[in-house]
Amino acid sequence: MREFRSIGFVGLGAMGEPMCRNLANGHDGTVIGFDLRPEPLTRLGEDGVRAMPSLAALAAEADLILLSLPGGDEVRAVCLGEDGLIGLCREGQVVVDTSTAPPALSRELHARFAARGIAFADAPIARMRQAAIEGKLSIMVGGEAALFGRIEPVLRHMASDVTHCGDVGSGEICKILNNMVLFENVMALSEALAIGRRAGMDGTVLFETIAKSSGDSFALRNHGMKAVLPDAFPKGAFSVRYALKDLGYALELAEQGALEARGAALVKDLFESAIETGWGELYHPVIKRVIDSE
Repeated sequence: MREFRSIGFVGLGAMGEPMCRNLANGHDGTVIGFDLRPEPLTRLGEDGVRAMPSLAALAAEADLILLSLPGGDEVRAVCLGEDGLIGLCREGQVVVDTSTAPPALSRELHARFAARGIAFADAPIARMRQAAIEGKLSIMVGGEAALFGRIEPVLRHMASDVTHCGDVGSGEICKILNNMVLFENVMALSEALAIGRRAGMDGTVLFETIAKSSGDSFALRNHGMKAVLPDAFPKGAFSVRYALKDLGYALELAEQGALEARGAALVKDLFESAIETGWGELYHPVIKRVIDSE
């Protein structure tokens, strides 16, 4: 017998919509959704997702509520703001946040929800939008082991890898640092391409050769080959502004640990330069253009 008869999904953006679709196609029960925009709800209706008129209506029906929101500010507003979930949820419900947010916020939410008998876990997602479409995300979960066991089958409908990272906040730590490493890799690739081309090297040959050597990486084969090399940075992908938000969380963690994250600080400067140039809404590897212009 399924534990969660009704699952609510809040936030149906670039990642949330395909995640909700895969959940609806895999979950043996009801999936309901809420978003400020009607378009994704209309599309998801074809997959059996029932649109809810308000957050309150969703909270009244769902046994498990999944959040997929832009960042910590939005998570705080939906959970703790006026008419937020903290006042709408009932004892016994479960809230799982798949957004990327500060670990301290996840711990605060856990404490606030627990005081009302509501379980909470952070479960941020990694990998690109195509992985969300294919149900092959990596989900990093922070929460009690017993709760992880309850929600893992649900998360498996959206991900090929689901990892219990530790206590509440641990999922966010892993996600934030994963992104920091990715951003620094993209910076290194952009620098290598700029140096190589100015030295007379063909960029395609350079990257293809690195891909056969010790410098190979996921970032090279995806962000490098598909964005940095062809100079392709579309809107609607993971933008510089979103990347800067996530990198800011990593730098906050470094500061809390009394560490100087020099590489991350350099990427932050590049992100800020890209925004000042007017590229803030473009795909974050656009920092390659900033490096090229130096």
